[in-house]
Amino acid sequence: MRMSEHVLPVLVVEDDPSLREAIGDTLELAGRAYVAVDGGESALKVLAEKAFSIVVSDVRMMPMDGITLLKEIRARLPHLPVVLMTAYAEVDKAVDAMRSGACDFLLKPFEPQALLAHINKYELPSTNDEMGVVANDPASRELFAIAQRVAQTDATVLLTGESGVGKEVVARFIHRNSARKVGPFVAINCAAIPDSLLEATLFGYEKGAFTGAQQAQAGKFEQAQDGTLLLDEVTEMPMGLQAKLLRVLQEREVERVGGKKPVPLNIRIIATSNRDMAEAVAKGVFREDLYYRLNVFPIAIPALRQRPDDIVAIARHFVAEHGGRFGRTGMSLSPDAEAALSAHAWPGNIRELENVIQRALIMAPGNTIGPEALNLLARPAESSPQPARPVVEPPPPVMLPEPGKRADNMKDLERDHILRTLAEVGGSRKKAIERLGISERTLRYKLQQYRDEGYIQG
Repeated sequence: MRMSEHVLPVLVVEDDPSLREAIGDTLELAGRAYVAVDGGESALKVLAEKAFSIVVSDVRMMPMDGITLLKEIRARLPHLPVVLMTAYAEVDKAVDAMRSGACDFLLKPFEPQALLAHINKYELPSTNDEMGVVANDPASRELFAIAQRVAQTDATVLLTGESGVGKEVVARFIHRNSARKVGPFVAINCAAIPDSLLEATLFGYEKGAFTGAQQAQAGKFEQAQDGTLLLDEVTEMPMGLQAKLLRVLQEREVERVGGKKPVPLNIRIIATSNRDMAEAVAKGVFREDLYYRLNVFPIAIPALRQRPDDIVAIARHFVAEHGGRFGRTGMSLSPDAEAALSAHAWPGNIRELENVIQRALIMAPGNTIGPEALNLLARPAESSPQPARPVVEPPPPVMLPEPGKRADNMKDLERDHILRTLAEVGGSRKKAIERLGISERTLRYKLQQYRDEGYIQG
């Protein structure tokens, strides 16, 4: 068995030792990583432990034959490609296999090049760092297999999941694997832009459309022409604007604020939300017709605690990425630190993990990050993901900056100002938004962001 560093291995299931060895030799000569097992039970066991690009299995095996194995794989990993090997006399079984979800079948005996051609044609792509993502856990492999499939179409995609699970990462993966990959990827966070500016930001505006519009400006829709537009946290969009968005999606054209000439659109839409969208529709805060327009191909992204095999791999990725940026190359995590990371509940998901690693890179005295540098707060693990909820009064305790301490950038200044104002008004969001001059929606978004980053506890 050989394991490649970047390419997912092939799983070979064959109970004939001679043929199993011959297939292994073919793959090895082709430079392909593989794992070879002698039956269906062994195959299911290794599939639960490792990620594979494709399964190549014999049909006639005992006690579990290839058709039964195929059905088990379809039940557990429905997007994992399976190619079956069968003798000419068993063609009827091959037909049944195709109906049960096999990609194709190989008639024995077959040439080595035929085997390699089938593998190259049907296997899943690698989804680790060279594709911009880290996916070691079976749940993540399944997620990106689904994303890879929908990327080949132009269907509108709705990504849901808790805050910080990596919805934009999945959106970018879909864009990079689509026919639109040479076009732009444009993202807009519907929760982070004040209501008064969101329409002009999305749709663009003509010169003189409003005070301060000294020249015409294309909106995000036009900027995404021939590419992909990501509507991040779309459930935070005001109801009045939702109607205009629905019209754009229906007509596939946009009209700038103050303009009269529609601009035809050729874009792919991906929307995200960290809320229960059906509940938002039921409460009347999100249009039902817009929900169905966006919910063409829904993908639910699991919380980080639901894909534990990703935790250490993603942490190592962040150590390498931010270590270079912080001038701390060559840093690594100790075994105890990795164990602590794996045991943590990660309520803030990948965003929280990234923040923890960045702080650890600053605090670690040597080249090894120990558990003490992680400074993880003890939190009980949750059994199932909970949809993000708006912050309710009274607010949780916040980590205010020390008096006289200088913030490093405008983002820090804004955060310090918001948290101090909230503390000064005794936690009243109503009073805070009056003092800050922002909407309740913007404040709710900011507080959720600070919670994910660890500046708000509880």
